Amino acid sequence: MALATCRDPEGWAPISPTRPFDSTPCFEEGIALSSVLALLFAFGILRSSTLALQAPLERSVRSWSLLWLKIALLLGALGTGVANVVLIAVHSQSVPVFQYYALEPVAIFIATVLTYFNHTRNRTSSTILLLFWPTYLLALGFWLRTTIDTRLATYTHILILKSLSLGLGILSFLLECAGPEPEGPPEGKDTEESPIVTANIFSIWSFGWMTALMRKGTQQFITEKDLPPLLDQDKSANLGRDLKKALEKHTLWKALFVAYGAPFAVAAFLKVAQDCLAFLQPQLLRWFLSYIAEYQGSRFAPEQKRTKFEGFAIAVIMWRTFETGSVHSHYLEDWYAHQILSRMRVRAGLVTTIYNKALVLSNDERTQSSGDIVNLMSVDATRLQDLCTYGLISLSGPFQIILAFVSLYNLLGWSAFVGVAIMILSIPLNTFIARILKRMQEQQMKNRDKRTRLMSELLANIKSIKLYAWENTFIRRILETRNDQELKLLKKIGVVTSFNMTLWSGIPILVAFSSFATAAIVSDQPLTSDVIFPAMSLFMLLQFPLAMFAQVTSNIIEAWVSVKRLTTFLGASELQADARKVIPAHVVQEGDEVLSIKDGEFAWDRNSIQPALEGINLTIKKGELVGILGRVGAGKTSLLSAIIGDMTRREGEVVVRGTIAYAPQNPWVLSATVRENILFSHEYDETFYNLVLDACALGPDLALLPQGDLTEVGEKGITLSGGQRARIALARAVYARADLTLLDDCLAAVDSHVARHVFDNIIGPNGLLASKARILVTNSIAFIKQFDSLAYIRRGIILESGTYESLMSNPDAEIAKLVKGHGHTSGSSASGSSTPGFLTSGSITPEDNAEQDSIGKEGITPISEKSRRRFSHARAKLAAKPALQASTSTGLSKEHQEQGRVKIGVYKSYINATSKIGFSLFLLATVLQQVANVLSTLTLRYWGEHNREVGSNAGMFMYLLAYGSFSLSASILGGVSAIVMWVYCSLRSARKLHDSMLFSLMRAPLTFFELTPTGRVLNLFSRDTYVVDQILARVIQGLCRTIAVCLSILVVIGASFPPFLVVILPLGWFYLRVMKYYLATSRELKRLDAVSRSPIFAWFSESLAGLSTIRAFHQQDVFAAINHNRIDRNQMCYLPSISVNRWLAVRLEFVGAIIIFAVALFSMSALITTGVDAGLVGLVLSYALNTTSSLNWVVRSASEVEQNIVSVERILHQTEVKPEAPYDTVDYQIPSEWPHEGAIQFQNYSARYREGLDLVLKGVSLDIKAGHKIGVCGRTGAGKSSLLLALFRIIEPASGTILIDGVDITKIGLFDLRSTISIVPQTPDLFEGTLRENIDPVGEYTDQDIWVALEQAHLKEHVLSLPGHLDANVREGGTSLSSGQRQLLCFARALLKKTKILVLDEATSAVDLDTDKAIQGIIKGPAFENVTILTIAHRLNTIIDSDRVIVMDAGKVAEYDSPSNLLEQPTSQFFSLAKEAGLTNSD
Repeated sequence: MALATCRDPEGWAPISPTRPFDSTPCFEEGIALSSVLALLFAFGILRSSTLALQAPLERSVRSWSLLWLKIALLLGALGTGVANVVLIAVHSQSVPVFQYYALEPVAIFIATVLTYFNHTRNRTSSTILLLFWPTYLLALGFWLRTTIDTRLATYTHILILKSLSLGLGILSFLLECAGPEPEGPPEGKDTEESPIVTANIFSIWSFGWMTALMRKGTQQFITEKDLPPLLDQDKSANLGRDLKKALEKHTLWKALFVAYGAPFAVAAFLKVAQDCLAFLQPQLLRWFLSYIAEYQGSRFAPEQKRTKFEGFAIAVIMWRTFETGSVHSHYLEDWYAHQILSRMRVRAGLVTTIYNKALVLSNDERTQSSGDIVNLMSVDATRLQDLCTYGLISLSGPFQIILAFVSLYNLLGWSAFVGVAIMILSIPLNTFIARILKRMQEQQMKNRDKRTRLMSELLANIKSIKLYAWENTFIRRILETRNDQELKLLKKIGVVTSFNMTLWSGIPILVAFSSFATAAIVSDQPLTSDVIFPAMSLFMLLQFPLAMFAQVTSNIIEAWVSVKRLTTFLGASELQADARKVIPAHVVQEGDEVLSIKDGEFAWDRNSIQPALEGINLTIKKGELVGILGRVGAGKTSLLSAIIGDMTRREGEVVVRGTIAYAPQNPWVLSATVRENILFSHEYDETFYNLVLDACALGPDLALLPQGDLTEVGEKGITLSGGQRARIALARAVYARADLTLLDDCLAAVDSHVARHVFDNIIGPNGLLASKARILVTNSIAFIKQFDSLAYIRRGIILESGTYESLMSNPDAEIAKLVKGHGHTSGSSASGSSTPGFLTSGSITPEDNAEQDSIGKEGITPISEKSRRRFSHARAKLAAKPALQASTSTGLSKEHQEQGRVKIGVYKSYINATSKIGFSLFLLATVLQQVANVLSTLTLRYWGEHNREVGSNAGMFMYLLAYGSFSLSASILGGVSAIVMWVYCSLRSARKLHDSMLFSLMRAPLTFFELTPTGRVLNLFSRDTYVVDQILARVIQGLCRTIAVCLSILVVIGASFPPFLVVILPLGWFYLRVMKYYLATSRELKRLDAVSRSPIFAWFSESLAGLSTIRAFHQQDVFAAINHNRIDRNQMCYLPSISVNRWLAVRLEFVGAIIIFAVALFSMSALITTGVDAGLVGLVLSYALNTTSSLNWVVRSASEVEQNIVSVERILHQTEVKPEAPYDTVDYQIPSEWPHEGAIQFQNYSARYREGLDLVLKGVSLDIKAGHKIGVCGRTGAGKSSLLLALFRIIEPASGTILIDGVDITKIGLFDLRSTISIVPQTPDLFEGTLRENIDPVGEYTDQDIWVALEQAHLKEHVLSLPGHLDANVREGGTSLSSGQRQLLCFARALLKKTKILVLDEATSAVDLDTDKAIQGIIKGPAFENVTILTIAHRLNTIIDSDRVIVMDAGKVAEYDSPSNLLEQPTSQFFSLAKEAGLTNSD
């Protein structure tokens, strides 16, 4: 500018000395306009040069036409600019600053170049150009006014050319807004992309890119397909990677900032800028009010009169600052967008990190239940996400307070600092309250964790709970935690929170009162409206940082607690990385060692003194089959865990070559289709897949499923039988075609003939896996001859190992004793495939050949032929990742998701739950609080006018008294409404809703749990219950308060300026329209967010259950990728659900700005026409300034209420689940001591699992005598388990009935029925707690009874060895006991119960032969002499000496007779089953 010369007498000064309220021409041309052009010049050159280096993009014909049109317009503008300079030079016209006119065409030329490069090389409009033209237009507006005032006559041609140049520029600006891709993304581009990619700066500021979605939301329900995809930098895989990198160097706090701090820092900067604009408002208000006061005063002294233009200009400036305070602060409100981005990234990054950590957690750390880990994901990650919002407020709050105090000092002098002193004194009080709240919240978290843990256990073991009729015990346990701990504390939290809120709303009032009182007494200056109202405005602005102070401190404290919890979790010890050495061999050759363990010593717990396994030496070559035998709890499963790398290796070495596949003892099945479970993320090879299905004998089972292998199985495979689950887990291990296959007792849960088939076709020397190395842990001595080597484990030591022959030749060998002890008991082996007696002859007996033929006819033999042909199957390859939308199965039943508005009934139900009287009291207190507030402001108006008239502060006492009492009553009423809401209403609804949901859940039939993933139900009891407990009351209170505030604003403005009511109509229309757009879309988005959140938790708890399988298959990366997919799906729903709030805010701030402008214009017109006092204008404007925030809060609160009431809607939906039959007996007299004998009659009984399915039992008629021992057998899916479920009324009859001792069981309550029958289920369910609680949850028996039962169940010795004996702790799911011990514990329960009917469902499948023998001894012993026993057995030898045998076939009773009679009939089905199991003595 040094080159520029000023040719105007007024010089360079910014303000004109001669004209009122104007600036000098040289300042306008030389500094204001030239700066805008210089900035365009500098930034334009920089941006053009960077764009020029990029490759040009493809453009359509339409896009090229648009570009040439823009360039033509700009060249036109350039031409007129040059013409202007030439004319000025030729005519030697006197202009204030000539250099400005010369600079304009140069800048426009740069704009033309930038337009070209931006259009051809970028996908969005040029931000520089979009900002330049409006700014330049605004600056020219001021220049035009000055020019018209000073030199209009000589400037005609300059003005004409300038207008032409500007017009062409503005046209090019409008075309620039359309962007380089007016017809959408070019062909070949992925159509699925985020609209942010092509949105211009205005669209980003105003969230205009959301409008298309909003419009769609009003026309139809938005679904996931309508949502824009995520940008790459927001995908969870990348976010998790960033956090992981940061965590390597920093603590969690720091790491989060390093990884995701950039948008947060930008947000903080923008927030500060917005705060400055907000504090400019009271200054403008003061200026306007003093102008009005002076204008009013000078009515009678015209020579001092201020210009009307000044008043209108102040009104426009107030409006513009407000607009800027909203829209520019909309880039400044873009602090909010940046903060949202940080929130989103923090949550995704944390959830990813927690999941990845859980995949490598060591076993010492698995003591945390999965419920706790899920809580880390749901609660703690969300808290840190909220910290992004509150963290910013904690930074900007102190800044706002400083700004307020500086401004207040300008207004009131030192008196303002009386208020400051009060505020400073109140801070320690606040920290004291915050500390109390923190302690309470920490305790509340523990209570919630405890309840979630109880709930997740209850859901995991629901089948046992129903079979044992323990519902009431579990309800009592949960309600003890809920009512005696959680709700009691909630009440205290409510009281403290209410007190806190009252305190913080009361402090600004006290501050204002004390400051005004002091100023009135001390100061000579009268307190007039132009001091009072700006001061009030500042006190109101102070209210936000101070009110938030409490919330921010409590949130920071919560986040602190969460960071501590997360740090502990993330710092937990991981699996030993060098527990084993894996050599990734491409191909393992015949004879290569696949596994070698030398002197291995392993422990489950790093710190345990006693190792679980020691001195282990084991080598396996390709093609070998090794059997591991041993008693219950000897360490067989531990050995496999050591090979997988799940245990801590203390000594020795483990070397694995190639890949591993694993079938665990408790089969882990994913909530997915059968096919997905078997493929397990490997590529689909149809030929081999069918081979596997046949070999695992899954063909007949799949034929029974509604969609074959594409049928969804429920969570944990709940819709399948135990045998089917075991075979699917086995099929998964076989399909992987790994170099080493570990099979943990996978034949225990299947029928004996199936076990034989599976062994021959998969495990044995001619099976599919014959060419691979395999280890089979087994309790059975069937097939023992076909193993290449055997190992016998006792107490963690391999006692003996070697080939079958070498071990049998030593009569003292354990295995030899085992074979001799069990091989000849009944001419059978325990899992009954073929007896060692036959095998020792060294060749397959003719009988076996015959059996092979009989199976061969069914088309099974060819498998071994086929498998020989492709002798060593190539390993399975991992499949490609699924698309994002396709990546989530919904489980068997889709999660309940309402659409459209939340129904009025839901609100009614909630208000009924809170109590109508309480709610009405709360509303009354809220309305009265506003009335008191308005009255206190009116008092100030009259006081200010009184002081102006008398010219001093005389007579202030009456005004101060009125102001003080109104303010105090407003504060007290606020406190009353908070107490009523928090302590009375909220607590009642929390108790009522939770209890009704729990009762309905416990009364739901078992099919409900089979169809509903646990994660979904847990979400109701954790997230939704938390919302009802702590969030809903707050948002409803907020909504009612903001509605009251809005109404008071409208009343005050309308009463003061009636014409304002005319403006209300169009604004109201606009407001309602925006609200309609907003509510319709935000509601659906919030629901999508909630529904897409459940799969993350479901996947998480599922993965935790199958950790050892995931690790064994080395699929951590695959599972992590699916987790990323699910998080991204949720983020995709979350981002729009938040952006929609910003979309709303921009539009509402526009409404607010118009209201302020309207009020200022009405004030000016009233002032000019009839005169108006500054007090009234001050009153109205101070209310108008609050309009935007109040309107914004009404919509936001309304939508928050609607979004959160969805939790009530979901809870109510859960309470409507159709219950099973009545729990207690009504209108029926049960004989005392029933059942006294235990006789059972099935009378033409038919049943189905649920409506719409086929019958599973068809016309069953049986007469079972009291005290008989009945065996139930039949092939898989024949209806064996269904028969037992019918006895417990887990399934209800479609026709017919069952009588027990002559009593029709359909007439009595489920409790009376189920508590009189004992069961030992196939899958033993245990709970976290003590052993005593597990054996006798109801607490009916003495310790002496329990010890007797344990002794009979052969567990006494083991329990005595545990620390604490009966008080020894059992981990979640009973993982601290082996499978066999868990089954024995269930036996102890049955022995304790001493009922007349005992049902054994595959009760000894997981125990070793000696224990099995002992159990059979108990069953046949005196303890069960007069007890009717029904035994489902896969091992026929366990039922061969029953009184009668039931053979089931396709849901019907095929045979019912004594075993001896049936064995005499070669045509009987029982005979063929026994024959397959080698139990017949046919010569």
